[in-house]
Amino acid sequence: MSARTWPSVVAAAVLVGAVVGLGIANPVPDARISTDRLGPDAGEQVTEYLDRARGTLADDPAAGADTRHWALVSLAAPAAPQHLLDVTADLRVAQVLLRVPLDRVQTPMVAIPVAANPTAVLRASGVAAARLHTSIVGHDRQSLVAAYSAAQLSDGCACVVGATVRGTLDQLRLLADTPGVRVVEALPPDAVAGSFAVSPLLPEQVGTVAPGPDDGPVPIAT
Repeated sequence: MSARTWPSVVAAAVLVGAVVGLGIANPVPDARISTDRLGPDAGEQVTEYLDRARGTLADDPAAGADTRHWALVSLAAPAAPQHLLDVTADLRVAQVLLRVPLDRVQTPMVAIPVAANPTAVLRASGVAAARLHTSIVGHDRQSLVAAYSAAQLSDGCACVVGATVRGTLDQLRLLADTPGVRVVEALPPDAVAGSFAVSPLLPEQVGTVAPGPDDGPVPIAT
């Protein structure tokens, strides 16, 4: 190697060392991988899910009585947003889950994040309708279903099927025993907001958790 090339080699070695040192001093954090999920699994027996969900409300010796948990409440029947406020009482509602009931038609589930006030919950139907309007692209079946669902939500239908809430285990057990509530499932207290999936137990699911038929007529939205 000639004397002329030595400065370039030394400079390259210094650069590599600096990059390695920077990586050690500032390691790239691992991407968060979350397996937390609220709701029944596809193909799960409804009775098994109900038992599993109730088990999540048992006292946690490692957590204090005031420790709050994220939880999913699935309603016994589709309801208006005001009914959701009535049954959740003082619990923090973070997300409203809406789905328009239509016989033998698979309508979309719409999850609407809401601020910590009753007005945001009451406006969730209108927000869901606006979101569905953006998916109407023609006259195919999917667009017709979206249009019908949006129209129903705009009219203030009883279409709330569940919600994500936050409260202590005592509060969640009280919620589970409230008329109109089918089941409540809680996550461990270390669950992070926004890092878990949510899929409520639908009112029509009574045997096995599976999609219903999707061969019924879709009314034309007016």
